[in-house]
Amino acid sequence: MIKVIIFDGVNCITYQEALSIGLERDYKIPLEKTLPFFKGELQDCVAGKSDLKEVLPSYLKAWGWNEGVDGLLRYWFERDHKMDKELISYIKELRSKKVLCLLATNNEKYRFAYMLSGMGFTEIFDRSYCSALLGCKKPDQNFFQKIFNDLENIKKEEILFWDDKAENVKGAKEFGIYAEIYTTFEDFKAKMKQYMA
Repeated sequence: MIKVIIFDGVNCITYQEALSIGLERDYKIPLEKTLPFFKGELQDCVAGKSDLKEVLPSYLKAWGWNEGVDGLLRYWFERDHKMDKELISYIKELRSKKVLCLLATNNEKYRFAYMLSGMGFTEIFDRSYCSALLGCKKPDQNFFQKIFNDLENIKKEEILFWDDKAENVKGAKEFGIYAEIYTTFEDFKAKMKQYMA
């Protein structure tokens, strides 16, 4: 019987597009200028090895961004503030049935803080976990182990993990918990009926 369901943060947000594409369209900052940051140093921030507010200034200068670090973060976080209301309603229903619902996201700490307070994830989930604070990213086995260590009286076969990335689902299965790829809410509901029957 499934007692714990872990959701990737992206599943609860409807993204418009990658931030780099938005910056190119809205601020005419070309992809070739921003991608080295998103594929490079940002990943260290996501893993908790660097602080985003400390590494961003030099990049912003090169990009010709004049609204400061806080201005960029505001643009980034607010444009991604799009909630999947059907999924959130479903999570509330699960929690009412005493199923523990957790958030597990690969994110840097400032964006995670915005998700918790600005987007209300603190109220949506029972607990929330972030790669930057755990010091490791999905699909690293340590990521899943740290979350599992935080659970009491729960067996691996009582945990179900949802993520939109195949490599993360593979990592969860290797850790020994049930895992599924999240594609659409309709597909999610159909698979959940099988797990919760």
